[in-house]
Amino acid sequence: MRNGFLLFFTLLGAVSAFGADFDKGLAAAEAGDYATALREWKPLADQGNAVAQTNLGVMYGNGHGVPQDYKEAMRWYRLAAEQGNAPAQSYLGLMYLEGHGVPQDYKEAAKWYRLAAGQGDAPAQSNLGVMYDNGQGVPQDYKEAMRWYRLAADLGSAVAQSNLGVMYANGTGVPQDAAAAYMWFNIAAASGHKRATENRDKLTQTMTPSQIEEGQKLTRACVAKNYKGC
Repeated sequence: MRNGFLLFFTLLGAVSAFGADFDKGLAAAEAGDYATALREWKPLADQGNAVAQTNLGVMYGNGHGVPQDYKEAMRWYRLAAEQGNAPAQSYLGLMYLEGHGVPQDYKEAAKWYRLAAGQGDAPAQSNLGVMYDNGQGVPQDYKEAMRWYRLAADLGSAVAQSNLGVMYANGTGVPQDAAAAYMWFNIAAASGHKRATENRDKLTQTMTPSQIEEGQKLTRACVAKNYKGC
């Protein structure tokens, strides 16, 4: 089973249309002043601001400035997700996957990941790929896993790039290809992905010098294309 899920509790950035209160809350949160962030965002969330709702979910999910409360995090995520907010949908997927605030339910996790992934949310795309890879909440389908990994990798997801490396190294869902595996591990490693670095170095021990050269050539070409169509 591949363990490539992202645990991505991060605050969402401000959009100028949200106004000074939102920006003040974001600046406070980034400085670790969660009490001020809560004070600025709570009225906005109560008014239906989906990004403020999502950020309150993050705060409750992590216990930032408030007691950690997964059920309260779920409440705020759901309010935002039902407005179509992709990060909130992705967080809901994670909560169902982990069983935080709700009973663990892979089908519900896949449902929310799919909604976020369809909006181009890279963490959701990568996590949905893992679910297809492992057959969690969906039929195991390596080709579908590859499809979602590729979409997330195109957007720069190091986790998805690393998982593509595993797929090519093992010949799962694609023909086995050491150079392609090296390329994806190498790209993910450059972003600081520790497991990708380990896998690249392990794979290198089994490759010929010409295969390594080809892998590095593919890496340069892929980076030059900003990961698109690699």
